[in-house]
Amino acid sequence: MLFNSSTFIVFLPVVVILYYLLNHKYRWFLLLAASYYFYMSWKASFIVLIALSTLVDYFVALKIHGSDSKRRKKELLWISLILNLGLLISFKYLDFIISNGNHVLSFLNVSTTIPYAELILPVGISFYTFQTLSYTLDVYNGKIDPERHLGKFAVFVSFFPQLVAGPIERAGKLLPQFSQKVVFNLENFKWGVTKMLYGFFKKVVIADRLSIYVNQVYSAPEDYSSTSMYVASVFFAFQVYCDFSGYSDIAIGSAKMLGVDLMENFKRPYLAKSLSDFWSRWHISLSTWFRDYVYIPLGGNRVVKWRWYYNLFATFVISGVWHGASWNFIIWGALHGGFQILENTVKQIKSGFLDFFKKLKLLRIFIVFHMVLFAWVFFVAKDLDTARTVLTKMIMFDFDFDPYKLYAFKGSLNFLLSWFCIGLLLLSYFLRIDLKMKNAYLFNLILLVLIFFLGKDGNAEFIYFQF
Repeated sequence: MLFNSSTFIVFLPVVVILYYLLNHKYRWFLLLAASYYFYMSWKASFIVLIALSTLVDYFVALKIHGSDSKRRKKELLWISLILNLGLLISFKYLDFIISNGNHVLSFLNVSTTIPYAELILPVGISFYTFQTLSYTLDVYNGKIDPERHLGKFAVFVSFFPQLVAGPIERAGKLLPQFSQKVVFNLENFKWGVTKMLYGFFKKVVIADRLSIYVNQVYSAPEDYSSTSMYVASVFFAFQVYCDFSGYSDIAIGSAKMLGVDLMENFKRPYLAKSLSDFWSRWHISLSTWFRDYVYIPLGGNRVVKWRWYYNLFATFVISGVWHGASWNFIIWGALHGGFQILENTVKQIKSGFLDFFKKLKLLRIFIVFHMVLFAWVFFVAKDLDTARTVLTKMIMFDFDFDPYKLYAFKGSLNFLLSWFCIGLLLLSYFLRIDLKMKNAYLFNLILLVLIFFLGKDGNAEFIYFQF
């Protein structure tokens, strides 16, 4: 059940109405039933995995909290880690591991090949796995007490607005909200509707339209000019932002209509003035997860310089692996790790020029955007050969501005509409639109008109569903 489908447009109001009609003591059951139904709409058998993860982390956390033995607590934590990460690795990375193993065997002239498992990747497994792991880790570290109510914990794991693509919430913030007595609030409802419409605008008006050009150019990069490659890469940068932040906006808005607050996942990332600033604005729930559960446990920056750089690089490589089972994603993560090391090295150089450079905000935004753009090539390219072709054309710029080649798809109208949509997004960036503004009704009407007239037909999946 996609957010941008007619099924969800019917599903959500029904859940919201029933939610406020029910006594608050039983609302957890409605949310659990709705969340499981939502998840089973992709493939019913997937529910077994999420139920297993829920039960294991529920009981493991209780046992950890009740144990006085550090050794026993660590053993229990390993049970959670092995089960959750074992399932994630099996479904998401097993064939990638087998493929690389077969390459090694071939290199060694071994005729035997390992058969592929060909398991179907459960939707959202990377997201809910990290959410349940953070809960168990927080209980283990004494940051929170375990949830005693199994049903409410199950809702925390499977809450449908953020189940399949985040934001990845922390138990300390989200779990208590399922025990609060929520009264219908018109302002929260209106804010939620506006947030959702803004998300739909990003998704169906901008992301889905840009995808036409991106998909066509990246499917055969050898047929297009350097200019087309560059434009397609810029389009993808905005496509992936609007696609994912659009999903997050719809998730946050849906939850708000139910009186539940989810964290903001994006804060105008393409206005970042440094790479570290970018990662404080992009996919915030994931970047803070890696900071708290990978980077800091490795030692963070409280170690000697080489170890600090290692911690940075390792964290970003692991982040790349989290995104997908391919060398493209590993390289994408490694690039960002390398960028972080480069940035921190430059920061330590005392120079009058660097002091002056810090004042050139627009130039810094331009440079950071293009460093991110360079890395995005590996994110969107289907394989390393495609990425190499794209980067070669972009670096060896041919200055071919032939309009026919540049338009690349369905004539100039769609091409110009794509730029127009990006312009609308940037306008909303700089206007700093407040979703609680007094003229929200007018803003909603404008969004509806844009969605109706400029929205791309069809229910395209969100990019981050594949993770």
